[in-house]
Amino acid sequence: MKLLEERIRKEGLILSDTVLKVDSFLNHQVDTQLALEIGREFARIFADKPITKVLTIEASGIQFAMAAGIALNVPFVYAKKKKAVTLAEQVYSAPVHSFTRGETYQVSISQKYLGPGDQVLIVDDFLATGAALVGLVDIVREAGAELMGVGCVIEKSFQEGRSLLERRGVRVHSLARIASMAPGEVHFIEEDSADRLKENADVK
Repeated sequence: MKLLEERIRKEGLILSDTVLKVDSFLNHQVDTQLALEIGREFARIFADKPITKVLTIEASGIQFAMAAGIALNVPFVYAKKKKAVTLAEQVYSAPVHSFTRGETYQVSISQKYLGPGDQVLIVDDFLATGAALVGLVDIVREAGAELMGVGCVIEKSFQEGRSLLERRGVRVHSLARIASMAPGEVHFIEEDSADRLKENADVK
């Protein structure tokens, strides 16, 4: 997604070869028109799938899951990191380790809002280590729902997240795939090029 890549180049703050801040336009202050465009792009990419629900995890994925839900005309639901006192019903849950916060927490979703018959698209803002997304995949499967794929806004392709998901048979599509970065520079992987490389590897 060229528009997203250009915003990352212009406004992203690269603190190291692993840390990228996009809080001026994506996950603290949000450019709402860009978020809606991201939702439309996910709807286009997964148009071949009969999606009935979009799933994310609080908090930074919520705006993109909502945008995708609007574009697909389906509900979205988000996993909560802490069980609220008002959440008395049965839940699906999975442990998730946050490397940025250095803690492990249980994420949960009410069984009222996810279950057999749901065809789910998972959406999140970042794919890096993959821990949060693996947790959501596990919840979808525990619920007996069918996973249609995972859509990520930004992927750090030099980390292991994609491979963890693909080993579980998950279709992954990221709108901006970062091959490498350092303060002052960022290099992207073109999705078409990545697909061709994967096809060539499969042929061999």
